[in-house]
Amino acid sequence: SFTMNMYLFVYDLMQFCGHSWIFTNMIIRFMTFGKDSLADTFHSIGLVMRLCQLLSILEILHILIGIDKSRLLPRFLQITERIIVLFVVINSQEEVQGKYVVCVLFFLWNLLDVVRYTYNMLARMGIYYLPLTWLNFSLCIPLYPLSVLAKGFAICVSLPYFESFGTYSIKLPFPFTFSIYFPYVLKMYLLVLFMGMCFIIRNLFSERMAHLGTGNIKNKRS
Repeated sequence: SFTMNMYLFVYDLMQFCGHSWIFTNMIIRFMTFGKDSLADTFHSIGLVMRLCQLLSILEILHILIGIDKSRLLPRFLQITERIIVLFVVINSQEEVQGKYVVCVLFFLWNLLDVVRYTYNMLARMGIYYLPLTWLNFSLCIPLYPLSVLAKGFAICVSLPYFESFGTYSIKLPFPFTFSIYFPYVLKMYLLVLFMGMCFIIRNLFSERMAHLGTGNIKNKRS
C-alpha cells in the first residue's frame, strides 16, 4: 500500500542519512588527521553506528510481516553478525575499540549501506538507474567476504581481552558442574560466521542474477 511504501521510504532515508554521516565523517577525519584518526574511530562515530544497527533489526520485522520481499534467513544472518560483533565484541572491550580493524570494518559496512539504502529509496519511487542497480548488486559480492574477514579478525583480536578480564564468562553454581567460558563461545562462532558467509555469498549471486539478468535490464531500461 501507499502507506507502507512511504514508511519504508522514510526508514531507508533515515538509514541513508545515518550511514552517510558516518561514512563522510570517517573520510573527512582521515583526510584531516591521517592515521591518527583511525584509533578513535569508534569513539567519534560509535553512537550513531550503534543506533543504525539497532534500527536495522526492523528489517527482520519488515520481512516477517510481508512488506519487504527479501529472503529472511540471509538478511537475519547479516544483521545478527553485525549486532554480535559490534555490541558483544567491540562495544564490551575498550581495548579493541582503538584497533585499526574497527575502522576497516566500519568503512566496509557503511560503504555497502550507503549504496544499498540509496538504491532502496529510489526503488520505492519506481526509479531504477542501471549503474546504481549494478553497483548495489555487484559491490556486495567482493566487499561482504572482506567484511567477514574483518569481523573474524576483530574477534581474534578480542580473545586475549576476554580471557584476561573474564567478560561474559560464567561459572554456574552448585549443583551445576560446568561453566561457560566465553572465548570458547567466540571461537565456535567463528566457524558459524564463515559457514554463514558461504550461504550468504551464494544468495548474493542469485540476487544479482535475478536483478541484472538480460530480461530485467531491458525491462528497467524501458
